[in-house]
Amino acid sequence: MQIDLNSDLGEHFGQWRLGDDETMLSVVTSANVACGFHAGDPRSLLATLRSAAREGVRVGAHVAYPDLVGFGRRPMGVSQDELTADVIYQIGALQALARAAGTRVSYVKPHGALYNTIAHDEQQADAVIAALRAVDPELPLVCLAGSQLVGQARAAGLRAVPEAFADRAYEPDGSLVSRREEGATLHEPDVVAGRMLRLVEEGVLADRHGNDVAVEAESICVHGDSEGAVRMALAVRDRLVGGGVGLASFVGAQ
Repeated sequence: MQIDLNSDLGEHFGQWRLGDDETMLSVVTSANVACGFHAGDPRSLLATLRSAAREGVRVGAHVAYPDLVGFGRRPMGVSQDELTADVIYQIGALQALARAAGTRVSYVKPHGALYNTIAHDEQQADAVIAALRAVDPELPLVCLAGSQLVGQARAAGLRAVPEAFADRAYEPDGSLVSRREEGATLHEPDVVAGRMLRLVEEGVLADRHGNDVAVEAESICVHGDSEGAVRMALAVRDRLVGGGVGLASFVGAQ
């Protein structure tokens, strides 16, 4: 058994710091690095990318809506052409910074509202898929496990990587509980770690009502901006490794 462990990083801005990228990079196998649209300035992004290169952690472009004020968590009704251009721009910017840092962009994972929207909105999903195909059709697209986007991306010739969330509660249909609702985020490392081991071993997660939901995932995300994120990631890693699960990125050697 083997799975990837990823986290959203590079979400600083100037003197404002969010999360402990350095420590998290010693735990995860893939890093979803912000591209400046929801968070991240060039200097801080370059520093995060250099740290990822030193740790041998794979880097993904964490593309988002242009929403610094809302941290990319507000849905936007942008046109397909505009969204495609925005995603191309973000991937290209991170590719240049990654090259300067001695690494490369190995995949794409949308952020926040964009991630949730394209899980069910086929038109916006098409726009993101078009961006990847224009830049590099070999770039995998990380998608919410069980969403229509998985099949849509694969039908377009992309590699879709289904993802589960360690620190988020699930609805009975396999979608994430909205952050606007109480209990959307999970905070107990031991409980979360046990959930993730069961996910890998049995392919199920308990939903918000305690009923099992089938979830097939190739990667597990621990949000880098969550309270106690590093402690959570360490607990998940240790429980998985202790249960005989290997941790490795879903992309090969660079």
